[in-house]
Amino acid sequence: MVNFVLIAVCILAGMIFKATKSIHPDAHKGINTWILYLALPAVSFKYLPKVHWSTEMLFPIAATFLTSVFCFFFMMFYSKRKGYSRRSRSTLELVSGYSNTSFLGFPLVSAFYGESLLSIAIICDQTMFFSLSTLGMIAALKGGSKSGEVSAKFILKRLITFPPLVGCIAALVLSQFIDFTSAEPFFDKLAATVSPLALFSVGLQLKFNGWKKLIPQMSTSMFYKLILAPAITLGLAFLFGIKGNIAKITIFESAMPAVLTSSIIAEQFRLNTKLTNLTIGFSIIVGLFTSAIWYYIIEYLF
Repeated sequence: MVNFVLIAVCILAGMIFKATKSIHPDAHKGINTWILYLALPAVSFKYLPKVHWSTEMLFPIAATFLTSVFCFFFMMFYSKRKGYSRRSRSTLELVSGYSNTSFLGFPLVSAFYGESLLSIAIICDQTMFFSLSTLGMIAALKGGSKSGEVSAKFILKRLITFPPLVGCIAALVLSQFIDFTSAEPFFDKLAATVSPLALFSVGLQLKFNGWKKLIPQMSTSMFYKLILAPAITLGLAFLFGIKGNIAKITIFESAMPAVLTSSIIAEQFRLNTKLTNLTIGFSIIVGLFTSAIWYYIIEYLF
């Protein structure tokens, strides 16, 4: 319950501060810098060293990555049909293909399935994060480019200098040689700033004027994120014969709302932040209900 209250408080605080002009108009840029360069890398160092790897964990990795890939093709056909620009298409890809697997996913997994299964949720979260750092970054780079074309060298340079991805790789590699147990309290404190600051940043950028004009894009984005993505993951579980808790948690995590970080990336690369923030806000509200529905569907089928 406290997580749901925190969502409302942080977003509303950002909106109020902006409406009353109690904060600098570009304050969200400084907040986003903190999240990208310090808080998100800390999340990787907090969780990755604790993951127990096995061949069964290949399904959460493959399914999470594939839902992002399918989103690319889904939005490509949708955007072509509607005649949208590359910028709009990239925005839709960014806000639709990646789940809020940690801030909303972790507490909801704990609530519905118990904390013992968070190890599976962590795999989904880190795979989602890697997908966002690669596929999401490529989409953002192409959408933010005036020509719509970005060289492979430029993409590679941005990827290897993207702080969250660097943090993810560093956590995977260094944890094999260094025991980070004594540093856990430090990473806990930094990681704890991700959700409230990201939500506050969304609130600072959130504008509801003109939302009716964005209903087609928002509804399509939420349709993929909240309905089609978990349905695809469900189909993959049946296709590969995956059962039990691994299948349940992977499907459930894919049913989470849009990830908050997509708003930060959209702002960084000058995509349609209005569409991104509105979709995130509405998907969080709607997603709290649809995730409960997916829980009962998953329990019935598995």
